[in-house]
Amino acid sequence: MAFDSLGNQVHLDDPASIGPMNDFVEGFIACEARVTRILQVAALDQSPLVQASCAALHMFAESADAPANAVPFIATALRNVHLVSTREQGFVAAVAAWVQGDVGRAIALHQQQAAQFPRDLVSLKLGQYHLFNRGEAAGMLRLALTALPHASDVPHLHGMLAFGWEQCHLLEQAEAAARRALAMSAKEPWAQHALAHVMLTQGRLQEGFAFMQAANATWTDLNSFMLTHNWWHQALFALELGDDALVLRLYDEQVWGVAKDYSQDQIGAVSLLARLELAGVDVGARWQDLANYLVPRVHDHVLPFLDLQYLYGLARAGRAEANTMLGSIEAYCMGVAPAGSQHPDRAAVDSVWPTVCLPASRALLAHAQGRYDDAVEELGTALPRLMQIGGSHAQRDLFGQLYLDALMRAGHWSAAQQILQPQLGALPESRRLQRQARHVYRQLGLESVVQTESGS
Repeated sequence: MAFDSLGNQVHLDDPASIGPMNDFVEGFIACEARVTRILQVAALDQSPLVQASCAALHMFAESADAPANAVPFIATALRNVHLVSTREQGFVAAVAAWVQGDVGRAIALHQQQAAQFPRDLVSLKLGQYHLFNRGEAAGMLRLALTALPHASDVPHLHGMLAFGWEQCHLLEQAEAAARRALAMSAKEPWAQHALAHVMLTQGRLQEGFAFMQAANATWTDLNSFMLTHNWWHQALFALELGDDALVLRLYDEQVWGVAKDYSQDQIGAVSLLARLELAGVDVGARWQDLANYLVPRVHDHVLPFLDLQYLYGLARAGRAEANTMLGSIEAYCMGVAPAGSQHPDRAAVDSVWPTVCLPASRALLAHAQGRYDDAVEELGTALPRLMQIGGSHAQRDLFGQLYLDALMRAGHWSAAQQILQPQLGALPESRRLQRQARHVYRQLGLESVVQTESGS
């Protein structure tokens, strides 16, 4: 009888697979690159847990062909699933539901798994991933709290808990959980990430920059998403503090180029370039380089949160494929899927895609093409429900920044002031917001009587 490093029983065809299995378990919850080593034993070990783990990794490609690539592995897992434990059966069933496009069922199975097998933290993190992509922050928090009494010795659980608290705007609890995780393991990257969210939200910009600057020495052996995303957070602090040159250097050296064909690396790059431009920084030819890697995504339609950023990146590069992509999204919302594709969340096609993603897509294309009144109109429709497309508060803030920029460029100065001033009040250290506020108040004839900068 074998057990993984978290004490969960595992049934393997080859006893030697326990090493790669633990690399998957530990690597997945720690966001480390070694998680992929399980793929190396898939041909020799046909056990359901190994095969389902490989299927999950293929799904994390977040590409249109990911389900098709995962199908052979999950099919092998299902053939012999009756021979393994109830826990393993539950994990296989949850991954199978994801591959089949039934994310609602996958979430329910992950919730059941957390209640029955609370030390199955791979299942828990997968459940949080699905809930995150649906904008269900409370569900993320409940899932982590379910496991807490049984897995409080695992620092990565406290990191997952911290992010759940933060996404629910419960910032004091988020910081406490993140600091508990970091006291147990200074290298816990998800806790570092959650704490960066807290500090940004609370306007602790200097402190946040210093914290991430000290933490980045521990960003070793991480997967490309976690590595580039934590550098992305470091860059956000630098951008708000007005160090534009540093942000460009971080983009070139840390945010873009680790895994240029990976979805999360691509959207991180799009988001940072867009924010740089919105802050008035010339990004040179960087859009053109990035767009070369976005063209294959035109018909992806895996997650609306991803599609929006692919579309904007293509549009800012002046690529005709941006218009093609909008047409593809419009067709997809009417039920016309690209040939051979399988949607990873069927329920979203009937709800979030047509009502939120489609107007937001039209808005982003309009903004990139200089049609700012159209951008205001379409984004105004999408923004109240934008949480439903997934992404974090910090990530979705890009769309709010684009809306504010469109308001200003269209000359809606009073509306812009109503959005901008509360943001500046929350982030008084932000040089970006200070510059924008001075411009808005100048247009309103109030520059001489309204303070827009500390000490002014």
